[in-house]
Amino acid sequence: MAKKQPPVDPRRWSRLVVDGVKQTPSRAMLRAVGYTDADFSKPAIGVASTWSNLTPCNMHIDGLARRAAAGIDASGGKSTIFGTITVSDGISMGSPGMRYSLVSREVIADSIETVVGAQGFDGLVAIGGCDKNIPGCMMAIARLDRPAVFVYGGTIRTGARRRDIVSVFEAVGGHAGGTVSDKELHEVECTAIPGAGSCGGMYTANTMASAIEALGFSLPNSSAQEAVSGIKLDDCERAGRAVVELVKAGLRPSDILNRKAFENAITTVIALAGSTNAVLHMLAIAHSANVRLKLDDFTRIGRRVPVLADLRPSGRYSMSELIAIGGIQPLMKALLDEGLLHGDCLTVTGRTLAENLAAVPDYPAGQDIVRGFDDPIKPDSHLVVMYGNLAPEGAVAKITGKEGLSFSGKARVYESEEASLQGILDGKVKPGDVVVIRNEGPRGGPGMREMLSPTAAIMGKGLGDKVALITDGRFSGGSHGFVVGHITPEAASGGSIALVRNGDAITIDAVRRELTLHVSAAELKRRERAGKPGKKAEIRGVLGKYARTVSSASLGAVTDLELDLRASAKDRSR
Repeated sequence: MAKKQPPVDPRRWSRLVVDGVKQTPSRAMLRAVGYTDADFSKPAIGVASTWSNLTPCNMHIDGLARRAAAGIDASGGKSTIFGTITVSDGISMGSPGMRYSLVSREVIADSIETVVGAQGFDGLVAIGGCDKNIPGCMMAIARLDRPAVFVYGGTIRTGARRRDIVSVFEAVGGHAGGTVSDKELHEVECTAIPGAGSCGGMYTANTMASAIEALGFSLPNSSAQEAVSGIKLDDCERAGRAVVELVKAGLRPSDILNRKAFENAITTVIALAGSTNAVLHMLAIAHSANVRLKLDDFTRIGRRVPVLADLRPSGRYSMSELIAIGGIQPLMKALLDEGLLHGDCLTVTGRTLAENLAAVPDYPAGQDIVRGFDDPIKPDSHLVVMYGNLAPEGAVAKITGKEGLSFSGKARVYESEEASLQGILDGKVKPGDVVVIRNEGPRGGPGMREMLSPTAAIMGKGLGDKVALITDGRFSGGSHGFVVGHITPEAASGGSIALVRNGDAITIDAVRRELTLHVSAAELKRRERAGKPGKKAEIRGVLGKYARTVSSASLGAVTDLELDLRASAKDRSR
């Protein structure tokens, strides 16, 4: 006989804050922000808004948060909107400020967890619209394990001549190479970003939004809506209504976030040719959810999942064009029909993934944005996890096949992103070079900056198929070309990337999944003994704290790894 489940308390957390004589001061303060007598008997639902006027990705989210709050209030809950930070990768890219980007993921997760825990919210709607606040929201949701829905802020529309932010970065390289004039560069600058929304290709924001939809944690098609649209406003209101139903049903993140759900997310990211940052962020979200996920899971799944979507940066089409033919739902249905998704996974609709997809129509005939299984862009994953004497703990490459499947060349070593960019723009990087950028890992940066400026400069100078780039840093979703990042151990942790010298032969083999420095073990030992690195300037504040606590990129660059090891007995993998 099945064990009888205890009744669901939709006010499990809020009653601890507002019920009874002793909590009279709490109620008094809440009345000042708009609570009435009736509100104290309703489930309290927080709306985490990542609104900020410092980036197009998030400039509209205040309006989305108000619509989510309206949906909550109309469904019998009591909404409270609160804020968290965001930083702009696109604005800080190529500058020291980019060191704060990955750090902000932890700050966002910590701040949302802190507010929800302190305020006693019974549920949460989190709205994210940029690369780090999307996974940051999900990490907090997983840690809190209270009913929640994630809403994506939506994609930007393409600029003039189908431009986007990557067009601007590549125009800088073209300007250095003499193919783009001052006037043309200014024209690109002024027309590429037409308004609100996240960067318009299958870059990190759209990749992570798609992954979270495949995880079952946003409403169907939330990942494939333009930021400025009535559909996105409706999505927010429906999310507000949905979270109240989840609270009443007692459906928590731990009921949804299991190993099969993460496999669905990885499968969808591969089919969409998504960003390498998905590897880093999915590992971190799984860590927060206490689900065992490893680098090698991306290889295992990637062997059977093809790349089907012809989306930027390596492809031709924008997210807006994918939205126009139906978004990612028809793709997910095709993956399910092919036996590549777990249809029995529960979602925030209260239904299974298969039930959500049952009535989804196919893509329209004649479209060529998403290919069929008989004509894939690549028969297996573009996310290639590599090992070798340069990356004994792993590295992540983005190989679509257009770059070729192997590259051998001579190392041209740079100690920072700035130095490498200057070398590329000054013409010091030549065909046949393997550009090595080190001291940019999670600890060594600190902050694991994205190398979009160097990779875009390489493409802009016409060297995309002539040079490779490897780094212990990471890449923007907008990066393409023969690039390998996340090299672990990083240079700051004694990794062999710290021992590479100019002129060393390096081979990148995507078929064998190997990253090889053609230097003997004995010589590497000699270099290690002889090395006398200069003392690095002391880093204080949040960067210093991050450098002291962050884990390897191969573990998701999380900052609470020790806690996870102690919690391993509670692992929810299944």
